[in-house]
Amino acid sequence: MSSNWPVDPDGEEGSEGMRKYDMRIIADKVDEEEDFPMDPDEFVEEYGEYPIRINHETVVALSDIFEYVEPAEFETMIDMHKAVGAAMRAGDFWTYHPQGKNPEKKHA
Repeated sequence: MSSNWPVDPDGEEGSEGMRKYDMRIIADKVDEEEDFPMDPDEFVEEYGEYPIRINHETVVALSDIFEYVEPAEFETMIDMHKAVGAAMRAGDFWTYHPQGKNPEKKHA
């Protein structure tokens, strides 16, 4: 884990007093009422260096995940969740896949 994170990913600010992971940490940075539609590039500009804990042993910068985000804009929080989830799968950040990485061939 990098010691250069702007906050400790497991500290009070990084995980709000308890260990939280990926999508939850990202969603906590957004206000559903005020931040949509959202420009992902502006979001990365503000939070790109923020540490996102993927699992018990992996922490990456938010910008690493957003490299795989495809839409140029999120209309709603749900759109953001779908795009970030797709990015997490595309970037191979998640090791668990409910139907396996390749559903036709291998199930989790």
